[in-house]
Amino acid sequence: MASGFFTILDDIAALMDDVAINVKLATKKTAGILGDDLAVNAEKSTGFVSSKEIPVLWAITKGSFVNKLIIVPVTLLLNIFLPAAIIVILILGGFYLAFEGVEKIAEYFFHKNQPANQPEVGVIKEDAELEKVKIKSAVTTDFILSVEIVIISLSTVLNKNLTVQILTLSVVSLLATAGVYGIVALVVRMDDFGFKLIEKSDKKGFLNALGQLLVNALPIVIKIFSVAGTIALLLVSGGIFAHNIDYLHHILPEWPSIIKEFIFGVIGGIFALFLIAIVKKIISLFKKI
Repeated sequence: MASGFFTILDDIAALMDDVAINVKLATKKTAGILGDDLAVNAEKSTGFVSSKEIPVLWAITKGSFVNKLIIVPVTLLLNIFLPAAIIVILILGGFYLAFEGVEKIAEYFFHKNQPANQPEVGVIKEDAELEKVKIKSAVTTDFILSVEIVIISLSTVLNKNLTVQILTLSVVSLLATAGVYGIVALVVRMDDFGFKLIEKSDKKGFLNALGQLLVNALPIVIKIFSVAGTIALLLVSGGIFAHNIDYLHHILPEWPSIIKEFIFGVIGGIFALFLIAIVKKIISLFKKI
C-alpha cells in the first residue's frame, strides 16, 4: 500500500518536472509577445484619474483571465479535431492587430484636430464611457495576443501527452496574465508612489529627488508605451503573417525579419482599414435606402 502511494507521488513529481521544463521553453518562445502584450496594455491602461486606474486595470485583468479560460480549451480541442483552423484564427487575429496599429497611426497623422470633448493622448479624463471603450479595446487586443501566446506554447508540447499540454498551457497563461498586468500596475502607480516619497521627504533630499523623477517620468513612460504599443501591434501581426502564410515566409530572405514583419503588419493594417471603411460605407448606403 505504502509503495503504491510513493509510486503515485513519484509519478506526480515527474509530471511536474516535465511541465516545469516545458513552461520554461514556452515562456522563452513567447517572451517577445509578452513584451508586446505589456507595451500594448500599459498604453491602454493609462489616461485615467488616479482613483480609476486600478479598477480599470483590474477589469482588464479579469477580462484577460476569461480570455485564457476560453482560449486554452478551444485551442486544445481544435488541435485534436481541426488543426487547420488554428492557422486561420491566427491570420484573422493578425489582421485585427494590424488594423489597430495602422488606425492609431492614421489618427495621429490625419485626425490631430480632435473635437473639444475628445481627450487627447496623455490627458486624464474621468469618463465612464471612455473607461468602457478602453477596457473593451484592451480585452479584445489581449484576446488576440493570448491566442498567439497559447498557440506558440502548444507548439512546444505537441509531442507530449494531453495532461502535460493542459498543465503547460494553463501555467503559461497564468504567468502571462499575472506578470504582464502586475508590471502594468506598477507603471500606472508610479506618480502616486512618487508623491508619497515627496511627502515623506519634506520636499528635500534623495527621496524628494526620486519622487520628483517618478512623477515627471510617468507622462514620458506613457508616451513611450503608446509608441511601443503601436509598433508592437504591427510587429506581432506581421510576425503572424510571415510565419503562417507560406509565400510571405519565403519572400525577401535577405531582409532582417523585424523589418519584414513590420512592413507586412503595415500592409495588412492598411488593407484591413480600407476593407472596414468600404464595409461601413456599404452599410451606411443600405441604411439610407
